[in-house]
Amino acid sequence: QVQLVESGGGLVQTGGSLRLSCAVSGSIFSINSMGWYRQAPGKQRELVATITSGSSINYADSVKGRFTISRDNANNTVYLQMNSLKPEDTAVYYCDANGYYRGGKLAVTGFDSWGQGTQVTVSS
Repeated sequence: QVQLVESGGGLVQTGGSLRLSCAVSGSIFSINSMGWYRQAPGKQRELVATITSGSSINYADSVKGRFTISRDNANNTVYLQMNSLKPEDTAVYYCDANGYYRGGKLAVTGFDSWGQGTQVTVSS
């Protein structure tokens, strides 16, 4: 199966920086899109940034110019560099990845999986 493990969350002051990482493990055949989403208390999960296998990138307007998404295809890892953090960035951040993995009898099967989430708290 496919697992996503996130790391890098924590507590930071306004204006600070954090870098999130998300490693995809399993018998990965290929990964199409990878992305970061966040969910603040009492709010719906929202897109933060996505990056495709062709390095096409999309950002939420609220993070443009402050956050940078990147991926390491050799290690099936996606990163989110977050600078100039604001209290409104406080949320649980989730990574998502979709693609194909080698399942039973090496059959190539599609997946769309989420990580467990990592807390980011920005104090004012």
